[in-house]
Formats: sequence, structure tokens, C-alpha cells
Amino acid sequence: MNLQINSLLQDAINNFKRNNFLEAKILLSRILDIDPKNFDALNIIGVINGNENNHVEALNFFKKAQKIRPDYNLINFNLGKALSEIGNDLEAIKYYKIAIRLNKSHLGTRLNIAKSLYQLKRHDEALIHCEWAIKLKPDFAEAYVSKGVILNNLKRYDEALICYDYAIKLKPDYEYLFGMLMHVKMFLCNWQDFKVNVKKLSLLINQNKRSTIPFAIIALNDSLSIQRKSSEIWTRDKHPFRPLYGPISKHGHRKKIKIGYYSADFREHAITHVLTEIIESHDKNQFELFGFYFGPPDSSKMHKRIAAAFNQFINVELKSDKAIALMSREIEIDIAVDLTGFTNLSRTDIFSYRAAPIQVNYLGYPGTMAAEYIDYIIADRTLIPLESQKHYSEKIVYLPKSYLINSGKREIAKKIFTKEEFDLPKERFVFCCFNSSYKITPDTFDGWMRILKAVKGSVLWLLQDNSTTILNLLKEAQVRGIDSNRLIFAKKINPFSEHLARHQLADLFLDTSPYNAHTTASDALWAGLPVLTYIGESFASRVAASLLNAIELPELIARTQEQYEAKAIELGTNPEKLRAIKNKLERNKLNTTLFNTKQFTRYIEAAYRQVYERYQADLPPSNIYIEY
Repeated sequence: MNLQINSLLQDAINNFKRNNFLEAKILLSRILDIDPKNFDALNIIGVINGNENNHVEALNFFKKAQKIRPDYNLINFNLGKALSEIGNDLEAIKYYKIAIRLNKSHLGTRLNIAKSLYQLKRHDEALIHCEWAIKLKPDFAEAYVSKGVILNNLKRYDEALICYDYAIKLKPDYEYLFGMLMHVKMFLCNWQDFKVNVKKLSLLINQNKRSTIPFAIIALNDSLSIQRKSSEIWTRDKHPFRPLYGPISKHGHRKKIKIGYYSADFREHAITHVLTEIIESHDKNQFELFGFYFGPPDSSKMHKRIAAAFNQFINVELKSDKAIALMSREIEIDIAVDLTGFTNLSRTDIFSYRAAPIQVNYLGYPGTMAAEYIDYIIADRTLIPLESQKHYSEKIVYLPKSYLINSGKREIAKKIFTKEEFDLPKERFVFCCFNSSYKITPDTFDGWMRILKAVKGSVLWLLQDNSTTILNLLKEAQVRGIDSNRLIFAKKINPFSEHLARHQLADLFLDTSPYNAHTTASDALWAGLPVLTYIGESFASRVAASLLNAIELPELIARTQEQYEAKAIELGTNPEKLRAIKNKLERNKLNTTLFNTKQFTRYIEAAYRQVYERYQADLPPSNIYIEY
């Protein structure tokens, strides 16, 4: 019998090596029929299932094998990897630690435990294992990438850049790394070879190369076709449709439509500041609201407030994407709203498993996800003109005026700040931009420096970030003939109401392109600070224009870079013109729809009802137009 098993096992291994997985599984099953406790057969059939993304099945085989040889390091590694693949990183770490105890030098275990620890936000521990992996194999690109990802998440951009840069030298075609490298350089305002690299990245995307994460390209290239192509590559590779549970059973009309909002940002976060009042304003007689939270532990007032606004608030941080999708189905969510898209801490696979019959991309990601399982994107007529619809895989829900929710109740601190408190010159014109540093391109900065030259004595007030970022911006200003003391950096202050209040020390907000100010533009307008924007082609480059149209200030929308600079210079040198704009902004704040939260809520509820009725009528998703 042993000869028969050995022969079958050798044949199975040969088929496995040739990727003849089906034949190998047949042979291994025959072995297990003869000897159900054959360790090698259990282990290999588990590996094959893992390669075929059947991770639950793989887990079952590995568990049986681990009981037979609990002190074999590779079976503990395989078991940990299968647990990690189904989202149970906490349990995976237990087996990775056993594997490390049995073999401290196993590279794969070190790297995989680092990834699981990172998923659980245990960053310091994850970095230790990355260092171990690098020590074991100094030329292992993946270890440097993993370390770079963790450092980037910790906002240690200088160190992340070193890791990415070294990894790409080791392996120039490492998947998605070129875009990640460029993105971290943007945080540092390191623009070396910027235009050459953007052109190269666009070429790689057009060649279907796995060259960048989708979010990175939004701040680099305004082309809708490039952005869609990037999302298609990413979705096809990382988040394909996974219809493991089959179609969702259809339920008849119910009195209350069940809406699920999914996010990692139900905490002290810009999105939550504007979203909370919408959740509170929803008509609870028509809608039942569920918040699915997968962000870090949080005890802030904002977290508690938004949690209380939902009918049910569920912390799903430690659940797998598949488990969250299944839970959503069991709750019978009708419309699942993804508030994160491809942004940081997103959980796209929740939707790839079909959490609900209707799935919506909204608010977090300013572009198409190019995913067949995302049915709609919420936008407005400024964001997605009719001629741009072809660049979106989703059908468009057109809200009146602006798509961006805003709260009309955000507190602005009554504290009166002076310019001296923030190192701002008392009698000078203050341009400002509180956008993240990665949105500042060399072209945008060139324009700002020309504006400063034309408006004598003016200064530019920017958000303080990494110290290297500040040094790079000061250097770039000097290269363009602008004294470094004309750039002033604002430190982060709390509470948020005081940040809003200090906007009133500035005279004009200068927007970035191609990635506009979004919630930062809303903050400025709510604080009474005019926002000047340059509208582009992509979703992200049209958001500020959407806000300005909604508040009836279209005169602050420039159509070209030259027009943008001319308007900034005119407002910087014509006090009467600027005063008129500020007065108009103050009048329009409460007399237009932009900050009318209750009205906005009625619009989005009308959209939910329409997409729900189409589904109930067995009609496919279609563009929806909500009238003003």
C-alpha cells in the first residue's frame, strides 16, 4: 500500500509542478481515500486550493495536516497564510509565531506576519519582522516594499521613499511600485524628473502594466481615460468579482429601505464632519440606516455622534471582507454605499462579494472604480458632463447643484485670532491652500510663484506637513525667485472649530490641480474664505467648481491656467473686487443649497428611492437625474 501511495504522491507532485492542479487534486484525493491522515497529501491539496483562491477549503486541509505534525514550521506557515487570506489576521499571527519559533530564518513567515500585523495596525511589531526579512535576504525587494508601505502609513515619508527607491532598483518592474514611489514623492514635494515620470507612468498604464495604485494617478494626470484604465488594471488584479454566495435573493417592497454605509472614517475625520448631519437628517420612517465601521479604535466625540445617528452601528474591523458581505446579506441591506473606494483603509472586497443588490461608489474616491459590481457613482452635472459618462463603468446618479454633502451646523470657534499668532504679516495679502501636500504639482506651484511675484508683498500660507516637505517647498520657491519667507506653514490645531476660525486670517484660497480641494474647499467657503479653482477634465479636478456653482460663485472658476493666475492677481490687487466676492459668499452661504443639509438629504433620499425602484422593477442600473 505504501508503494501505491508513494507512486500516487509522486505523480501528484509532478502534476502540481506543471500546474495541472485538477489532475493533482484527483490523485491526492485517491491517497486520502486510502490514508485520510496522509500529511503530504493534506498539505499539497491545501496549497493547490490556496493557489486557486479557495482559501476556506485550503484552511480545512491545513488544519488536518497541522494536527498530524504540529511542530513542522511550513504547515504552521501555510495555516497562517490561509487564515490571513480569509481576513483572520489575529488568528494567523498565532500560527506564524509557531512557525517562527520552529524556524527563525523562514523568510516567507517573517514577511507574512509583518503583513498581518500591519492589517491589525500593530505597525511597530510589523516593522521588526520586515527588518528580520531584510536581514535574512538583503536583496529581497518585497521586504523593502512591505516596510515602505508601513512607514508610509505612519507618515514617515522620508523613510518610505528610501525603501521604495531601493526596492525599485532591485526589481524595476515590481508591480504597482512605480506609482507608489511617485505618490510618496508627492507627499514630500520631491519633483525630481516629475514630467518624465508622469509621462512614463501614463505609458505603462496604457500598456496594461501593473504600475500604480489608482489613487496615486488622480493627483498626477487629469486624463479620464488614463484614470479609468488604471482602475481597471487594479480591480481586475486585486478585486475581481467574487460571486461566491451566488445572486442575492430578491425581497419585495418594504416600508423602509435598508441603507448600509461602509467606511474606515467614522471618527475624527474630514469626511465624518460633513457626513454626520446627513445621517442624522435621514428620514427614519423611510430608511433604516446601518453603519459598518472598519477603522481603528476611536473614542472621539465625532465617532460617538455618528455611531448614535445610525439605527445600527456595527464595528467590523476584525471581520473578513467575505464575512462582512455575508452579514450585510443576512441583514438584507438594499443599498450598500462604499465611502472609501480605493483610498486608505478601504475594503473593496466587501463589495466584490456583493454585500447588497445595489452598490454605490460615493464620497471617498473621486473617480470610477471600474468594477462590474459597483452599480452607481453619485455625482452632479459639473463633475461628470454628458460627454464624460463613457469614462465611468458606473451609472451616474446626478444630484442637483453639488454632490458633496455639507453641514450647515459646523461650529466655527468664536476665538479671535491675530495674524501674529500664525507668523502671518499684518499688512500683507494672504493667499492660502490647506490641501494635502501630495496635491501640489510643479505646474500648480509655478503658478503660485508667478502670482506672488505679481502681488507685491503677498504671502502663501500652506498646511505644515513633513519637515522635508517644507524644506523642499522653500527650495522650490527660491529656485523660482521667491524669497522663502513668503511661504508660511500652518501647524495642525485642535479643536477643528479653531482651524475653521483661522481661515478668516487669509484673503483668498488658491486651489490645486488636477486634484482639487474637496472638503478643504467646503471648509474655506463655510469660514467665509473665497476659493479660486482651475477646472479640469477629471472628477477630482472639478469638485471645487461643483461647490462654487452650488454656492453661485462661478466667477471663481478658471478654465485655463492663465485665467486662474489672472483672477488671483486681480483679486490680490483689487480690494473692492475681493470685498464684493466675500460679501456675495456671505449672503449665499445660507441662501443656496450648498450648506442646506436637510435639502441635500432629501435629494440623496430621492436618488436612493429611484435606484431601489428600478431594482424592484427588474430594470438594470441607469443614469438617474434628481431635479432641483
